[in-house]
Amino acid sequence: MATVYLFRHGQASFGSEDYDRLSPLGERQARLLGEYLRDSGINLDAAFSGDLLRQRQTAELAIASQPREVRHHIEPRFNEIDNEEQLKYLLPEVLQNDPGLQQLVDRGLGSSKDYQKVIDAVFNYWVSPRCNEPRIQSWADYSGGVQAALRELMASQGSGKTLGIFTSGGTIATMVAHVLGLSGEQTYQFYEPIFNCSVTQIFYNGSKTSLSYFNDRSWLQLFGARTAENLVTYR
Repeated sequence: MATVYLFRHGQASFGSEDYDRLSPLGERQARLLGEYLRDSGINLDAAFSGDLLRQRQTAELAIASQPREVRHHIEPRFNEIDNEEQLKYLLPEVLQNDPGLQQLVDRGLGSSKDYQKVIDAVFNYWVSPRCNEPRIQSWADYSGGVQAALRELMASQGSGKTLGIFTSGGTIATMVAHVLGLSGEQTYQFYEPIFNCSVTQIFYNGSKTSLSYFNDRSWLQLFGARTAENLVTYR
């Protein structure tokens, strides 16, 4: 049975002018991820990421600890959902149907909790049949691209491989929902709880896939307990 590991990127720079880069804690999380993989005997045959900087940084820092050189492939279809684009074009429509969110928007979405509540509403509108906004990528196109990239990766790499995809929460949620045969409306439940640098494992055999485990961050808790650090983050 071949394996695909899905790794969320380390903590990015939420609230800064440039979100798309790892924070100092995010860099530490990524290095510790590499140590965890090495010490657990998880040897990757190949690594993949989107082209976002936070994804590429996480991949490069993690695979540096592998016992042998691992080729890092860039696949833009593993990029994160474009939340900023969705806020720009979909939020006005969402606010018409849920005026209670206006107060959160008026506060500026500087709070991670406020931001997440608004993303929840916007995401679920985006995946619904009601959304017909031509200026942004549709859910069908986004999820179809993620699924196709995963299929192509498994087909090209073949059986008996251990592969790592360094990506983002929305992409991981999309893949997990697809593996479980769930709809877009059921995807967000996997999106919101994903921890930075968490590990999700999928088995594959040919085109068949099955979920082994989801969103494991216990190894970060263990490292943190040893060094009296709080290493577990959502944002």
